[in-house]
Amino acid sequence: MLCSRSFPIPPINKVTTVITQHNIHNHKRLDILRRFQSHQTRTMEVEANTNICHTRAVGLDFLTKKAYTPPSWASQINPIPSHIFSLGHLPTPIHKWNLPNLPTNTEVWLKRDDLSGMQLSGNKVRKLEFLMADAVAKGADCVITIGGIQSNHCRATAVAANYLNLDCYLILRTSKVLVDQDPGLTGNLLVERLVGAHVELISKEEYAKCGSGALTNLLKERLLKEGRRPYVIPVGGSNSLGTWGYIEAIREIEEQLQIGTDKVKFDDIVVACGSGGTIAGLALGSWLSSLKAKVRAFSVCDDPDYFYDYVQGLLDGLEAGVDSRDIVNIQNAKGLGYAINTSEELKFVMEIAATTGIVLDPVYSGKAAYGMLKDMAENPKKWEGRKILFIHTGGLLGLFDKVEQMAPLLGNWSQMDVHESVPRSDGIGKMF
Repeated sequence: MLCSRSFPIPPINKVTTVITQHNIHNHKRLDILRRFQSHQTRTMEVEANTNICHTRAVGLDFLTKKAYTPPSWASQINPIPSHIFSLGHLPTPIHKWNLPNLPTNTEVWLKRDDLSGMQLSGNKVRKLEFLMADAVAKGADCVITIGGIQSNHCRATAVAANYLNLDCYLILRTSKVLVDQDPGLTGNLLVERLVGAHVELISKEEYAKCGSGALTNLLKERLLKEGRRPYVIPVGGSNSLGTWGYIEAIREIEEQLQIGTDKVKFDDIVVACGSGGTIAGLALGSWLSSLKAKVRAFSVCDDPDYFYDYVQGLLDGLEAGVDSRDIVNIQNAKGLGYAINTSEELKFVMEIAATTGIVLDPVYSGKAAYGMLKDMAENPKKWEGRKILFIHTGGLLGLFDKVEQMAPLLGNWSQMDVHESVPRSDGIGKMF
């Protein structure tokens, strides 16, 4: 059973003891007891509805494989995964995001999937919980996946594979002038190479002509001839099985809203879209569950029409019986292209960090938040009075690839001036 979480409730007998010790009047004691019992009952109902397992809250099942039970509202989806690996630090927090210049009475809340781990962080972790369980169940001794040179998914896959004693082979897309050179150790590449991933480079031109499926299959055939047992994970982990990661995230959000002190009903869920699996899971889960929030996605690479069709394929693979265009709205936010940023976009990322403390990655959530606020400025009536949950999908390591571009925007440093009147003595300052 997939473990969810809830806050511990004090046993009734302990509450009774405390109340008695403080000599509270009987009627008041009974009232307090009733409220505690009511609180316990509500928590038990949440547990019954969401299959809560308290061990996940304290991390006792991290890196363990468990039988999976879907939310009751998702039981008609087919096929249902049989197992899941606990790879993420879940649940991730939800908190209010005090963005500037919002439309009248509009609230934005933030779901911090950037905090789902450290090396293994971001939205890809949720998909990998299902995909890696399938790889192990099928007897794989290695995994293959593919993505851009700074792919967050490839880095997360490399870490997850290492955790589970599987070799990892990454096909990374780069420019044709760099395809025969050492890719370096910037950002995600450093983590991938530290955990021992086998990196193979392909030019963007070859990638465009061959396609990701043909390239991963080519590597798979080579490994099979070497006696290996490879398991292929598609771009972004976005297949029908990976989609379950964000169907499950909807259950997590439901539970957080049920037990939270702030009674919030979200009208919209906003998220970046790069491969389609995250928005497919969110949209299907929100549509099937009690959440019923409209999912609004901002695509950072291909056009919306491509993603409507791709998401439809994922939904059909789950026999969902719903049209993608009915459950998700997709807007174009790719700008100059995938992983290419204007100085205005990078300045936006910098300003959001400076004003709210939230660091957005430049490839996914940065572009999605930029697109959202731009749309709010252009169409304020569309967003007025709405409560929005923005999913931060992680990708902080991608910022390291933008250092040269961002350097001119960040000038807040100077040498400290220590007046000559300040007493000095050799050795007084310990350099810890």
